[in-house]
Amino acid sequence: MDMPHILREVGRGKRGSRDLNYAEALAVAEKILNQEVSPAQTAAFLMAERMKMENVEELEAFVHACRNNADRMPVFQDGLDCAGPYDGRTKSFMATYPAAFVLAAAGLPVTLHGSEPLPPKWGVTLPVLLREAGMDIRGMNREDARSAALRTGVMYVSSEDWCEPLGRLRPLREELGFRTVLNTAEKLIDYNKSSYLVFGVFHNTFLDRIAKLLTRFEYKRAYVVQGMEGSEDLYIDRPTRVYAVEDGEMKLELIDPSAYELDMPVPEMDWTAAKQVQMAEQVLRGDGHLTFVNQVLLNAGFRLYAAGRVPSIEQGIYASKELLDSGAAYRLYQQWCVSMGGELPDSRAVSSYPASSR
Repeated sequence: MDMPHILREVGRGKRGSRDLNYAEALAVAEKILNQEVSPAQTAAFLMAERMKMENVEELEAFVHACRNNADRMPVFQDGLDCAGPYDGRTKSFMATYPAAFVLAAAGLPVTLHGSEPLPPKWGVTLPVLLREAGMDIRGMNREDARSAALRTGVMYVSSEDWCEPLGRLRPLREELGFRTVLNTAEKLIDYNKSSYLVFGVFHNTFLDRIAKLLTRFEYKRAYVVQGMEGSEDLYIDRPTRVYAVEDGEMKLELIDPSAYELDMPVPEMDWTAAKQVQMAEQVLRGDGHLTFVNQVLLNAGFRLYAAGRVPSIEQGIYASKELLDSGAAYRLYQQWCVSMGGELPDSRAVSSYPASSR
């Protein structure tokens, strides 16, 4: 592979550049991940791809290259992978975190994965949240993560530990400061080789493209969600556009919280890691703000449906509410915290918002 030739092909501007075929893109991706091309060439390629926009073959190639260079450990059968933004959250509640324990309590294993904050948002990410919750994730190895997963049904993966090339590329990505093809590929490594997927996107232009990409992978069912801050979390104050991908087909759907009498206005908040942990634990304990309780119920119910565990979103919501009300989800969360090297959740500061009236 002649990298200068590739750069000339993709770097001729939006009108003059050409898309790479799968084989070309895979060769480039492997070279970049293994640092067999210079940082300047890597940066030039990532910038050129961003300007012309990656096609489906290029995205697929980078996903496969990341998977080839990652430790993928199937712990669960018929589990759900939650693929949220690695650049984190700055303006929205990370409902996927407490929802994971509702799903696990319902018997649906869940994989959560992420890294330290990345550009362009530099928001609160899963590792930041878990450290705030008192978990010693820096000292965790793969066997620790596997053990916690087997005990509770929730697996956490530190992406730059399990896919080391991503860690080596971090300084360059931080210096570039913009979204690249890696922002998509790293979310699809699928460390547990899950049967089901919920994948978040931000821009409408990516909704259709990612849905087409997912038809090329062997998920039993996958959903592309145009969610909060580009996450896999459904909105609670308005409908969310999603693509259902199954049997190589894709179908656009609209998930409306008002159809389940869950729609609520979202209060403006300063979403620090501490506030994310506080709200998540309050929801799981049963005394959370109703907006965020409803958001967890909607997302958990939708995911139970997406993974074929219930025949409808409505029934998924009913099942999720029972698991919250009974304390089953919170007890599982307590067990997970200890399994992850932390302590039992302490009594965090009482929110200024009224408790749920469920």
